[in-house]
Amino acid sequence: MNFKEYIRVIENWPQEGIRFKDITTLLNNGPVYKEAIDQLKQLVKDLKIDVIAGPEARGFVVGAPLAYALGVGFVPIRKSGKLPSQTIEAGYDLEYGKDKLAVHNDAIQPGQRVLIADDLLATGGTIATAINLVEQLGGEVVGAAFLIELTYLTGREKMKGIEVFTLMQY
Repeated sequence: MNFKEYIRVIENWPQEGIRFKDITTLLNNGPVYKEAIDQLKQLVKDLKIDVIAGPEARGFVVGAPLAYALGVGFVPIRKSGKLPSQTIEAGYDLEYGKDKLAVHNDAIQPGQRVLIADDLLATGGTIATAINLVEQLGGEVVGAAFLIELTYLTGREKMKGIEVFTLMQY
């Protein structure tokens, strides 16, 4: 399936020069959304994943259904101040700004095999931070799965040798 047909490109958003890849047009088509998750499942099924971690917010809409499809748990990685229990945090650079991510300090157990899932790999800052948080908790990141990869932004280079799985590349 050509998933790019279901991605809307918004010019100059959220700032001049950005060609934003809007996945909402894929998400609101049930059969296409299901096929995207099913295809990601096929790509990662042999990794022996214990849990999937997804960064806020669109990592939730990829990671949670993928975790469900694989029969494993899901760990939300949220923006600072959004989780109710004790957390660890790390800062990172976005394609067009800065932010901070947090995860509950008991969300991942030492030795667990973790897949990071998100909608889009751009500069790699969000995912590198998610990997850092998982590793601080003793988890082993065994892969990262995305709907979209923006290859011209070289985010894959920040993945420290972690296998990357994507459905679409721009």
